[in-house]
Amino acid sequence: MQLKKNIKLGKIKIKKYFYLIFLLLIFSSKLHAVELEFAEIKILDKVSSKTSQLSLNIDQETTFENLIIKILKCKNSEFDDNPEITAYMQVQDVTLKNNDKVFVFNGWTFSSSPSISLFDHPVYDIWLIKCY
Repeated sequence: MQLKKNIKLGKIKIKKYFYLIFLLLIFSSKLHAVELEFAEIKILDKVSSKTSQLSLNIDQETTFENLIIKILKCKNSEFDDNPEITAYMQVQDVTLKNNDKVFVFNGWTFSSSPSISLFDHPVYDIWLIKCY
């Protein structure tokens, strides 16, 4: 009886390992993308010089005095020694009756430097504190 040599023995089937590595990369990236549910902001009333700290649900409108504030996205940067916190925020002023569809502020805010995207309101200043 003659023994046949297994030619495929010792060879790596690249296709199987490629798909396995590809699936692992997809699932590991999904595990790191944690959905954040709350954003914390500070609001300064320039008239009374009082500050208030609010915790807002993401994708829900919150009313504070004459403002309607909505945070659409909130992210903490990864892979950084000094993490940057960013949020996409929309703010409407209720006292402006002429056009209630226009936002007083609509854009990204940064916790480390709030002056990059300036929230310009005559009565209030808003700062992003953290996302969690």
